[in-house]
Amino acid sequence: MRQSRISLIFDRKYRLLVDASDERSIQPCASALPDEAFKEWFSIGDQSVYVAVSDQNGSIPGSFRTLDSLTAEICGDDLLRQLDLIRPRLHQLPYLDQGENDYIFRFRTARERNRAVYIDAQSESLYQSKLCAAIKAARRTKEKSSGEPAELDFGAVRYIIPSHFGFCLGVQNAIERAYETVASNPGKRVFMLSELIHNPFVNEDLLARGLRYLQTDKGFPLRADGSMANGIDDPNAWWNNLASEDIVIIPAFGATNEDKARLVRKGISIRENDATCMLVEKVWKAARRYAEAGFTVLIHGKSEHEETKATFSNASSYGPALMLRNLIHAEKLGAVLQANGAERRELFEAYFAGLYSKGFNPEIDLEKIAVVNQTTLLRNETLRIIDYLRSVIVSKYGEANADEHIWSKGKGDTLCYATQVNQDALQKAVEKPVDAALVVGGKNSSNTFQLYRVCEDRFGERAHYIQSETNILSLDRIRHYVFPYNLGKLPVSSEVERPFLCGARKVPRILLTGGASCPDGIIQQVIHRINSFYPSNALRPVEEILEAFESEA
Repeated sequence: MRQSRISLIFDRKYRLLVDASDERSIQPCASALPDEAFKEWFSIGDQSVYVAVSDQNGSIPGSFRTLDSLTAEICGDDLLRQLDLIRPRLHQLPYLDQGENDYIFRFRTARERNRAVYIDAQSESLYQSKLCAAIKAARRTKEKSSGEPAELDFGAVRYIIPSHFGFCLGVQNAIERAYETVASNPGKRVFMLSELIHNPFVNEDLLARGLRYLQTDKGFPLRADGSMANGIDDPNAWWNNLASEDIVIIPAFGATNEDKARLVRKGISIRENDATCMLVEKVWKAARRYAEAGFTVLIHGKSEHEETKATFSNASSYGPALMLRNLIHAEKLGAVLQANGAERRELFEAYFAGLYSKGFNPEIDLEKIAVVNQTTLLRNETLRIIDYLRSVIVSKYGEANADEHIWSKGKGDTLCYATQVNQDALQKAVEKPVDAALVVGGKNSSNTFQLYRVCEDRFGERAHYIQSETNILSLDRIRHYVFPYNLGKLPVSSEVERPFLCGARKVPRILLTGGASCPDGIIQQVIHRINSFYPSNALRPVEEILEAFESEA
């Protein structure tokens, strides 16, 4: 059967060129561009869809319309059929020019960093710290390999700081992209899909500069006054008041295919404002490879987290996908794998309801599995999950056949090196004798919580999770955040006041680190806050410490 070709012309805002000469029956526009201008988008059945993106908005016959404006009441039958055909793939439209080895937003090198975006005293104090910069210059011999921790001796108090802490390259990229977007679009409405990163001080600073959120970090739509909307159809939700002239920034976590498609339908250009971290995108590329090889993708991540939702949405567009929260959850999957027939289906539904892709068949789709992860989780936990599931596969199919049923070519190859090197550097620091450990980061920052887990395992209640220097009440008391990791048993209170340096040695030693979304300025403010409790004549001047590190670097 000869394949029929559909040729569609869009402009840079994904508005479709149509023949609107008869407003009662808008029809597909006849091709007004040469064949070489079109690129194949996809084929399905006996139809192949080709797309061209035109800048010739006034010089070709027809009218460019947003997809949302094309309704069943005004579309002719041919146009309705075309819209139905492309609807499931709209999220791909902005990225058709991207090859397998291309990334939406590559990391900038140190020379490419745009520090000029920090334009005033407020942003400089939030993001810049000469002390943190000196520590990193002295201790980071390689970006991907941890070094020995630094020790800051202020005389009255000492700090142990890992070689790697704070902002990763993906976060730096996203923040610079946001500030650049605001600066280069005066007078336009600029939105963030949700929180740019998981740090309240960064997000508050961006909001103060005029940015707005479309939805919460859990995906609930917001109104113009910041309140929660009454569902996705609420006429007062920002989502339902977007115009094609608006700008929407996609955060470092990425976005679901569904959210991208909604923006495409509204005629909002998202490609140049997509700040998805390239290491998150690396996970998506791996998930696609696994799916194309016939493996079901298992995502080790928190189902409520933006990144996991984006990865799940992306992976499930290529094949079956399933979310696993932790090793205990993986062990439940092990029980499913060892069961058969009706028992397998019952166990699967009991343990994984709402966590699998549409049409998932546990009797077929668990025969071949591959694991990817939410990049902010502990590397070793992901590896333990892979090892455990492999042991179940070996017991069922035998060692000789294991590789046919679980992807083993690159175990853990989707793990984020930036998250990993922060964890490795902290592991070296926790071996030092300290009186207390402080982990600084946003309340909904998953990678910060993973760093806290490392400290808690080593120091128990001498490890504290804080957001900023304001959580340090005195040398004796601190306000610690209780992260709601176990959703089945939420804490009674999100914050507790508890002892800080009570009973510490004469010159206390404090381990201090920050999550990947914690600005250097906050780390310096924590040091300044603690130092403020000591007489100034008992402290070495910071200039003296800076000089020592700068000479070492």
